[in-house]
Amino acid sequence: MKLPGRLERSSLGSLILIAAVLGCSAAAFAYSAGWLSPGRLTPDRMIAALTPPSGPPLGHRRNHAKGICFTGTFEANGNGVELSRAKVFAQGRYPVLGRFNLGTADPNAVDATVRVRGIGLQISAADGEEWRMAMINPPFFAVSTPEAFHELLVAAGKKEPEAMTAFTRANPEFGAFAAWAKSAPWTASYAEEPYNSLNSFVFTNAKGDEHTVRWSLVPTAVPVPIAQADLQKRGPDFLEQDITDRVRSAPQRWTMVTTVADPGDPTADPSRAWPENRRKMQVGTLAVQRIEAERDGPCRDINFDPTVLPQGVRVSDDPFPAARSSVYRKSYDLRASEAGAYPRNGAAKP
Repeated sequence: MKLPGRLERSSLGSLILIAAVLGCSAAAFAYSAGWLSPGRLTPDRMIAALTPPSGPPLGHRRNHAKGICFTGTFEANGNGVELSRAKVFAQGRYPVLGRFNLGTADPNAVDATVRVRGIGLQISAADGEEWRMAMINPPFFAVSTPEAFHELLVAAGKKEPEAMTAFTRANPEFGAFAAWAKSAPWTASYAEEPYNSLNSFVFTNAKGDEHTVRWSLVPTAVPVPIAQADLQKRGPDFLEQDITDRVRSAPQRWTMVTTVADPGDPTADPSRAWPENRRKMQVGTLAVQRIEAERDGPCRDINFDPTVLPQGVRVSDDPFPAARSSVYRKSYDLRASEAGAYPRNGAAKP
């Protein structure tokens, strides 16, 4: 299941198309471990809802199936220690492993047909402590709860247009995401995209002070808007070729910016953006220095579980990180058991 080439349809048709994007793309904001009770949502049910009619992408992630690996560094400037005692905020350089990806269950999707782009990232401290995260380019999520996300997937998978009509009526927050998906500019490069955590986490500093935080990766490359029709002329895999060429010429960089919630800000609802005047802090720079194909790349076997956190960072009242963790884990187990369907080719590294 993927986003068809034209978004300019009727109002209802556009909503159905956007829901299809999410069904393939929002990887994974899907299941909360706190719901484990008979008859309620489970990772298996969520994986089933994410699976396209053509069947699962064997050997691949069940969502964000198309991607490419990278390695590089996170260059912490030291500002982050004010918010968190996490070792990777102390001034210095830390190795990173990551994956640029498209929000689709189809590992062979045409790049210009997929609206949501993402990044998975693992930052490692000198003692081996890891911080993993998975971020996407929308500024807010489509729905307010994991239950609503599952309902969206189910509604989008039905042929009857009334299903999406009923869903949008019951979940009015979806309208903001629908507007973003239809009107936000496209770019022709992973390097020109911002990536947002969307979910809220609690940072604790050395003094024991706590702050609820979201963060973003803001590109150094200047975004250049491009029409979707022009993207379609660039070939099915232009994003991977573009980021490979850019990194070969020079490292590509993003500034990590944390945003601190004020009392009363919605910390459990990623569909609600915080006001722009909230305190922001630049805490470091991601430098992508090497690109490698996923088939034999270092990111292939990494589960970018957002609950793998360093000391000084913990989950908040936002239910989605636990949701994503459960579904990511199930997806990982499935693709690991299907490795024969996506064999390594043993290509020599340059």
